[in-house]
Parts: sequence; structure tokens; C-alpha cells
Amino acid sequence: MTSTTKDPTQTTSRHPVATLVTVVLASLLLPISLTGSSVAMPGVAADFHNSLAAGQWIVNGYDLTFASFMLASGSFADRFGRRRVFITGTLLFSVCSLVSALSNGVVLLDLARALAGVGAAAMLTSGSAMLAHVFEGPARARAFGVFGTAVGAGMAFGPFIAGSLSTTFGWRAVFLVPAITGAVVLVLAVFLSESRDPQATRTDWAGTVTFSGALAALIAALIEGAQLGWTSPFNIAAYLVFAALLAAFIVVEQRQERPMFDLSLFRQPQFVSLSVGVVALVLAFTPLLVYLPSYLTAVNSETTMHAGIDMLMLTVPTVFFPLIAGYLLRWIPIRHMVTASVGLTAVGVGWLTVLHPGIGNWAALGPFVVIGIGIGVSFGVMDGAAVSSVEPSRAGMAAGMFNTMRLAGEAIGIAVVGSLLVSFTRSRLGNQLDAYTGPYGHNPAALADSLNQGQLTEPEGTVPQAARAAFHHTATSAYTGGLHAALWIAAAFCAAATVLVAVVGARARGAAAAPEAAEAATAPAADNEPATV
Repeated sequence: MTSTTKDPTQTTSRHPVATLVTVVLASLLLPISLTGSSVAMPGVAADFHNSLAAGQWIVNGYDLTFASFMLASGSFADRFGRRRVFITGTLLFSVCSLVSALSNGVVLLDLARALAGVGAAAMLTSGSAMLAHVFEGPARARAFGVFGTAVGAGMAFGPFIAGSLSTTFGWRAVFLVPAITGAVVLVLAVFLSESRDPQATRTDWAGTVTFSGALAALIAALIEGAQLGWTSPFNIAAYLVFAALLAAFIVVEQRQERPMFDLSLFRQPQFVSLSVGVVALVLAFTPLLVYLPSYLTAVNSETTMHAGIDMLMLTVPTVFFPLIAGYLLRWIPIRHMVTASVGLTAVGVGWLTVLHPGIGNWAALGPFVVIGIGIGVSFGVMDGAAVSSVEPSRAGMAAGMFNTMRLAGEAIGIAVVGSLLVSFTRSRLGNQLDAYTGPYGHNPAALADSLNQGQLTEPEGTVPQAARAAFHHTATSAYTGGLHAALWIAAAFCAAATVLVAVVGARARGAAAAPEAAEAATAPAADNEPATV
């Protein structure tokens, strides 16, 4: 975990402005790289004719390694130097982004994206640690406010930026531009000062390997299950590997003197409920960023740029509502804000089932905005609530674990929703394709894969002209029905999490009314502390 302990031997030349500009520029790249890769998926599928599972790994490989190496990267930064780890991570991210742009096949693209996620984890953890070292007091709070806003802006405008690049220059530009921007960050990073934690003397390699391996096995099973069958030998083996490595991780962390993942925090009921809440939020929200552009391009024949513009209805509120939520905390207890965040998201995701082929922007605006507000409020209060649920001495560890669970939830959510989409779509197609000739006749699995990669024009071209309208209706109806089923499941998960967060929050209030009042009074300042990023 990244510490702010000062080494008396480190340089006093801190370059605060240069540090802030460099870290903020880097923080913009990371969410854009996640959401941008999903926008690139239809173009990649058109060029490489890859399977849906291979296409999903373009996004999942990045998010998986990002989540898996978050805590390990923090310990590397503390031990070997934050500036050094930041430069190494940026170099790895930039090179892998360039390889992604120049790749000649989906396997190389998937591998490059997975390695880019390792670089992203190093950039984020070491970058936030450098901010904590360079800035102090009110200046630190302002710096992290800018940092959080940059991350939110990158996520909000990522689909639009990527859509514009993909439509204008092709999908390779989605990866080339981050590579070029990463090179600029590298140049700026040369001028930054170094810092480290003198107490960080060893790295938790056993915890890193077991945690990363367990998460990778679970994601692989979730992605491949829709293709190979949920009870296939591969899936059963993957689940067994996941269970074994997860058990090994628990044993390893219990024996560590300074564990990177302190399992005893899960004895705190409020921390557990907030962890469930944030997993529910990202499970509902992040897959929308990944799969809605594909739905819009396939069903409504939109360009990737048009789909990116439509996505702004969903993402723009996430930029403004963290600030509004922080302001409202002066009057509304943080536990109510957290409950409202998860509840609004549940309502919005359920409402989003109004989506249908040809839907206008006004009809979709309501659910998009409600989801965006719910997620935006969570950005402003969830981290502070999680950190405040434990004693101050464990705040840093709680923040690291909370962010790791958020990223792991994103990776699992993308895999789960992607598999549900293809399974539900294929089931709804059933034998309706038996009336058509060509490669998609009698082949609902192939059409479901194409639809979930944003491809419908190519399948339509394989059937006779007279049958294309009926084929289009069959395909879009099945895809929409599959999307609705996945949305209802996500909404139900968020609704259950809302009840859990509300009940546990009420009990915590009753057990410790005075500490709760003190926490609510100081929450706005805590939300901007480095431990809550």
C-alpha cells in the first residue's frame, strides 16, 4: 500500500505544479483506455474476424491486470521509489498501447492490452503517492480534487473521444493516441522528484501471484462459459483453480507481517456492506460503458462517434455530481448518500430496459441521467465512507482494498454481463434462424457473437435481399431482449445492495451515534484525502 512516510534522505525539490500536471495527464489516460477499447471492438472484429471471447479480452485483459496489480504496484512504489515506478509503468503502458495500435491479430492485441493494465496500475498508485508526498494540508486536498475530477472526466468523455477517433481514423487510433500521450507524460516525469517509504523492505509476491491468478481464472471461466458451456471441462477446471488460489491467498495474507490485503477488515460490517455496494455499482455501470456502444452500432446502425455522443447522456453527470455530493454532505449524513447512490443506480438500470431499436435520445435520457447521478454521487462519498468505517490507523489499507475490489468488480462485471448477453441473445434467437440460408442460418451462436461485437451489417449481407428486413427484426429483437434480461439482473443486484447498505448503516448509527455525527461533520474534507482516491 502506498504510504506517505517521508524519507529524510529524499530530495526537497518537489516540483508541485509539474507533479500535478503530469499525474493528472496520466490519470486521464487510464479510464479513456478502458472505455475506448470497448468502442474499438466492432472495428477490431471487422478486421480480425475474431470470436466474441477474444474480443472481450481486449477490455477484460486490461481491467483484470489493472485490478490484480493495484496493491502490488503500491508496494513496489513504496519500496523502489514512486517516480521510478511511475516512469516504468508509463513506459510499459505507452509501449503496449503502441503495440495494440500496430497489432496484426487479436492474440497480440489481447496480450498487449493485458500488459498495458499492469502499467496502468503502476501509474495510478505511484502517481497518487507522489501527490500525497508533494502536497500537504489544504493544497493536498485541492490536488486530489483535481486528480479525482480528471479520472471522472476520462471515464465520462472516453467513449466520445474513442468514438470520434475510431470513426475518423479507424480503431487503431484509439490505442495510438494514448501511446503518444503516454510519451508526453514520460518526458514530463523526468523532472519529478523521487520519494519512497523507508519502512517498505519487502514485496508480497505470494499474495500478488495468488490473487492475480485467482482473479484471472474466474474471469476466464466467466468469459468462456458462454462459448464452451458453463459445465465444460475448461470451466470446471478454471473454477477449481480459482478456489484453490483464493484459499492459498487467504492463507498467505494471514501469515504476512504487513499484508497487502488485510482480511480482518472484513470483520467490520459497514466496510463489508460498502464493499458489496461498490461492487454492485461497478457491475451495473462499467458494462454499460463497454457494451452499450456495441448495441447502438449494431441495432441502430450508428457510427462509433454517434454512439459515443449518445453515451454522454450517461457519463456527463458522473463529472459534476461528486462535487454536488460533497457539498450536500453538510446536511445529509453520509450513510444516506451512500444508500441513495446505490438505490438510484438500481432504479436507473431497471428503467433502462426502455431501450429498443430506433429509440430516440429523449426517451433514453431519463434512465441515463438517473444512472449517471447515482454513480456520480458514489464517486463523491463511497471512498470516504469506506475509509471512515475503520479506525484511522487502517485508513490507507482500507482505501487500497476498496479500490482493488472496485476494479476487480469492474473486471468481473464486464465478463459476467458479456456472457449473459451472448447467452440470452442466443437463447432468444432459438430456431428462428432456421428459415435463413448462409453461414448464420441454423447458427444462433454465431449471430449472437456478431451482435455483441456491434456487427449486424455483415450478417445481414449473407441473406437474400428480400429476407433482410425480417432477419434484421429477428436479430435486433433477440439482442434487445437479451440486454433487457441482463439489465434486470444488474438492477436486482443493486437493489439488494441498497437494502444491505441501508440496514447496516442504520445499525451502525444506533451503535455509535456520536462517532457517526463526528464522521458526517468531517466527511467532505475526508473525501479529498489521498487515502480516499
